[in-house]
Amino acid sequence: MVIGDGILTPTISVLSAAGGIKINHPQMSNDIVVFVALVILVGLFSMQHYGTDRVGWLFAPIVLLWFLLIGSIGIVNIWKYDSSVLKAFSPVYVYRYFKRGRRDSWTSLGGIMLSITGTEALFADLAHFPVSAIQLAFTVLVFPCLLLAYSGQAAYLMKHQDHVVDAFYKSIPESIYWPMFVVATLAAIVASQATISATFSIIKQAHALGCFPRIKVVHTSKKFLGQIYIPDINWILMILCIAVTAGFKHQIQIANAYGTAVVIVMLVTTLIMTLIMLLVWHCHWIFVVIFTGLSLVVECTYFSAVLFKVDQGGWVPLVIAAAFLIIMYVWHYSTLKRYEFEMHSKVSMAWILGLGPSLGLVRVPGVGLVYSELTGGVPHIFSHLITNLPAIHSVVVFVCVKYLPVYTVPEEERFLVKRIGPKNYHMFRCVARYGYKDLHKKDEDFEKKLFDNLFLFVRLESMMEGYSDSDEYSLYGQTTTTEKQQQTTFSSIVDVTVSSSLDSIVEVSRSPLQAGSSTISNLTEGSELEFLASCRDAGVVHILGNTVVRARRDSMFLKKIAIDYVYAFLRKICRENSVIFNVPHESLLNVGQIFYV
Repeated sequence: MVIGDGILTPTISVLSAAGGIKINHPQMSNDIVVFVALVILVGLFSMQHYGTDRVGWLFAPIVLLWFLLIGSIGIVNIWKYDSSVLKAFSPVYVYRYFKRGRRDSWTSLGGIMLSITGTEALFADLAHFPVSAIQLAFTVLVFPCLLLAYSGQAAYLMKHQDHVVDAFYKSIPESIYWPMFVVATLAAIVASQATISATFSIIKQAHALGCFPRIKVVHTSKKFLGQIYIPDINWILMILCIAVTAGFKHQIQIANAYGTAVVIVMLVTTLIMTLIMLLVWHCHWIFVVIFTGLSLVVECTYFSAVLFKVDQGGWVPLVIAAAFLIIMYVWHYSTLKRYEFEMHSKVSMAWILGLGPSLGLVRVPGVGLVYSELTGGVPHIFSHLITNLPAIHSVVVFVCVKYLPVYTVPEEERFLVKRIGPKNYHMFRCVARYGYKDLHKKDEDFEKKLFDNLFLFVRLESMMEGYSDSDEYSLYGQTTTTEKQQQTTFSSIVDVTVSSSLDSIVEVSRSPLQAGSSTISNLTEGSELEFLASCRDAGVVHILGNTVVRARRDSMFLKKIAIDYVYAFLRKICRENSVIFNVPHESLLNVGQIFYV
């Protein structure tokens, strides 16, 4: 629904602002108004890649001026036309309104709903502003000015009841009409920007939770983590905004759709807020009941009113929300099943050690970088590779690239390296950590930094061999005290632990196969470094795993459609791992396997 809000807010805001031109030019057709709105929308979405950081300093003055102007105009209209409209604050008139109009009064709440739109984005704005700033601005400025503005329009309508359709622009004094029109247009752009940013934010969070396909996220600010730009979503939003603007003949239909999206966002926010109060803040149940009860009374009242508008445009956000919900659910379900398969089918160290130093294959000169999402254990794709090919590289490095929610990761903390198995196996793990502004474009630099840290690890390991030999090779258990001390000491540079609980390793005596290779395992630091350098010079191959998820033959028809077609299509159009890792195609090897669910 927030995504639907991000589509409808720019549409109705810009269309309303463009409609101000027609007030002074009644002969102008609606098509021209729509064309002006479309030009503004295209310009708005085309500027998104610059981010709000560069132009954000303009937003506060524009919004401040906007609220001061509408509040001042409201005061003038109340004083000039009819101050008795202030009686409307009395609950008695609310009761009389519903008693007199009955169902018509009830359904009119769907239109009245538009007067409080924007409040549903308060929580999304927490990524950009402190809580105290939002509380102060809303209480001191926004709420009083809105009350004055709507009261002023009501006073104006008491004398000009035939202007009810365009009450806002008609109630503006002629002397400041065009300056007010400019400010209104700028305020509409700011409001649109707020909901677009909120849409980007919630999609990024869904992506981080594995509930949205892989997309490119560009961070546009060094100061605020929440200021982001998502190119693919930006253009999708623009196309949908244009379709809604051009597709509906009457603005009232867009208003109905907008009201439906907003009230459902409010309802969901309240329900989630209830969970937070109970599970996170541990509030007393009485306060939770009071908050939830009062909120639901208001929101459910408006929700019941917008249900009458579903067939008059209110179906639009429901369709948008349903489409995105299906995409997110299918992606999350299939991705979760694929990850569970990879986790449960990790290769045990016992199997690796049982193969011997040659892994039961011919070890050819070169380095194989095996990419995996797993930070621990040997991925199943590796066993799939070595059981189907007669040879493997002399040095194997399992690489896991992680993007952290920080601006940058210092160079000295970027790579975590450790050894897998005995020395003569020449197998390592490297976790490369990047902040959202770190550049990972030139593969040559990535390889150089990886090997620099690998060589540094070998040197540090050689220095510590005197007191860490007894902890190196083990099976089925947990890390030792010495290992934990090593991990604490060197965590800022490299991870010098040879094993971890994820790899299921503890102390055991060497197998006869390993003892027979003792001459190889007693490599000196210099000879191992020379060996690694010669393998690097022989060539580096990037090995990417591609686990294809398919539905079983006995699965339900909808499940087959969801997994075999919807998920397969999403995997095809979303960013591939080779693109994310910037792997050169001439040194890329894809290893595929099929997993049935």
